[in-house]
Amino acid sequence: MSGMNESPTIAYVFWHWMRSDAPARDYEGSLKAFQEALRAHAPPGYRRAAVFRHARAAWLPDDATCYVDWYVVDGGAALDALNDAAVSPPCRAVHDAAAARAAGGTAGLYTLKSGALASGDIRCATWFRKPEGVSYEAFDADLAERFAARPVELWRRRMVLGPTPEMCLLSGAPVELPDACAPFEVAMQPLWPGAGGDPGRIDRQAASP
Repeated sequence: MSGMNESPTIAYVFWHWMRSDAPARDYEGSLKAFQEALRAHAPPGYRRAAVFRHARAAWLPDDATCYVDWYVVDGGAALDALNDAAVSPPCRAVHDAAAARAAGGTAGLYTLKSGALASGDIRCATWFRKPEGVSYEAFDADLAERFAARPVELWRRRMVLGPTPEMCLLSGAPVELPDACAPFEVAMQPLWPGAGGDPGRIDRQAASP
């Protein structure tokens, strides 16, 4: 458990989809090039990033090939540094190349509640809500017990900033949750750093806000 004064681990999660006239190979190549440049010139607070091909979801267009980037940083202050680094001189050209091939996107902010996974081990995201009438303390305790022996990451949406349900479990295999949580499972295929690859993993538990 991290200290009370330690910054929470935050993820900026960016879903995007390519233009219909942009070949997938070119689009994915531009995504990888941008991530490599960003990692080589990592801003303060940058922990890791990962890119996945993303299955259909209610908040994404049905007729497009979709992707999701997870940018994991130390606290809210690191988000400004990440935003600036993405369009800094070392990254601008590859950022613009990827953006030119994109048709649209949406994003959200999430706080890590518990767990640690290597990016390349993630295969699915299960989005869900807290059942009505259950406190966050009781629900967090139930989740901790339910997944004590499973490698998962539990994330919670920040300030309703995002198009998804409130909670997310990242895992290497499908997980089971009560129907009262209205779980929605989305398959994710690692694109960068790829299966088994990890440019840095979270190695601590996140503190509750």
